[in-house]
Amino acid sequence: VFNDVYIAYELMDTDLHQIIRSNQPLSEEHCQYFLYQILRGLKYIHSANVLHRDLKPSNLLLNSNCDMKICDFGLARVTSETDFMTEYVVTRWYRAPELLLNSSDYTAAIDVWSVGCIFMELMDRRPLFPGRDHVNQLRLLLELIGTPSEAELGFLNENAKRYIRQLPQYRSQSFAEKFPHVHPAAIDLVEKMLTFDPRQRITGKLNLTVEHDP
Repeated sequence: VFNDVYIAYELMDTDLHQIIRSNQPLSEEHCQYFLYQILRGLKYIHSANVLHRDLKPSNLLLNSNCDMKICDFGLARVTSETDFMTEYVVTRWYRAPELLLNSSDYTAAIDVWSVGCIFMELMDRRPLFPGRDHVNQLRLLLELIGTPSEAELGFLNENAKRYIRQLPQYRSQSFAEKFPHVHPAAIDLVEKMLTFDPRQRITGKLNLTVEHDP
C-alpha cells in the first residue's frame, strides 16, 4: 500500500506566469499553441475522471521549445457523482463562479473556467479578474459577464441564489469591444468558457475540436 504518489517531470525552463510578466513578445501563434497544449493535457486529465482544481499560469511549465507541462496536482482529485467536493480550491483569480458561491457539487467545468481566465491573461498580458478578496472577485466577473438570469441560477442552492439576487445588477460587456486586439475566434472561444452556469460551459473536449485536435 502506497501513502504518497510522486510525479517526476523533465527539467523545464520557466512557467507561463513568468512569460506573461516578461517583455518577451508573444505572437498569436504562440498563444494558440499554448492553449492547444493546455487543452490537450486537460482532456487527458478529465478522461481519467480527475479534476486539477488549481490551474493557473504558474502551474504551466514551459521549456525553450514552447513545450508545456501541467504541474502541481496537490489539489487534484478523482471525481464521481456521489462524492462530496471540498469548497476551497483554485487560486482566487481563476476560480469559477460556482466555487465563489461555495458549491460543493462542482464538475470538470471549474478547470475550463480557469483555462478561459488563463487564455485571456495570455492574450492581454494581465489578469482578467484580479480580485482583492472573495467578494470583489465575484463582482469583477459579474461586471464583465453580467448578472445571471434565473435559469442560470438553477444549479445553485437557495442561499447562493439569494446572495446573487441582492447584488447590484450588471449588464454583460462585449468581450470583442473590451478586448479589440484579440482575434474574434479567440473571443468566441473564451465566451464559451466563461459562462456563469457551468452546465452551459464548453467542455475541454469540445474546446479541442475548435482547436483542430488531430
